[in-house]
Amino acid sequence: MNRTLSRTALLLAVWSATALAHERHVHGEGKLNVAIDGGVVTLELELPLDVTVGFEHAPQSDKKKAALAAAAETLGNAAALWALTPAAGCRVESARVGLPEFKGEHADVDARYVFRCRHPAALTAVETTLFKAFGRLHRIEVQRIGPTGQGAARLTPTNPILRW
Repeated sequence: MNRTLSRTALLLAVWSATALAHERHVHGEGKLNVAIDGGVVTLELELPLDVTVGFEHAPQSDKKKAALAAAAETLGNAAALWALTPAAGCRVESARVGLPEFKGEHADVDARYVFRCRHPAALTAVETTLFKAFGRLHRIEVQRIGPTGQGAARLTPTNPILRW
């Protein structure tokens, strides 16, 4: 593993541990961690399953199973969900969606997206279409770390762009 990916993985691991210590599940609200390290941009998203499909229990009917599969497909399409500053020349390197195991009363969907950018100095924003894809989503609480420092923001349907 190269040094850049190791550093990014370390930053995200620290965030994840901190987030678990203060975990709260809020319907309509997602969480996003953004790590920018050199030419690598990593986005880690957590959404309540209710936001994506309208329920949080194991799907029993074919209709609910189809809704879960459709949500996973939508979340797996990183290029459609995320638009990084065009001048940065970013391309999707990987996208992974983790569906819940339905062990508790609340269920979340986790997704991880990695982009590689040819001109990372030109990267100044990330825009999302998640609010259009999932109408039950009302806000995303964001933590960001990168070459310009760290920060927090809130994305909403009327403000879907993270700028720095």
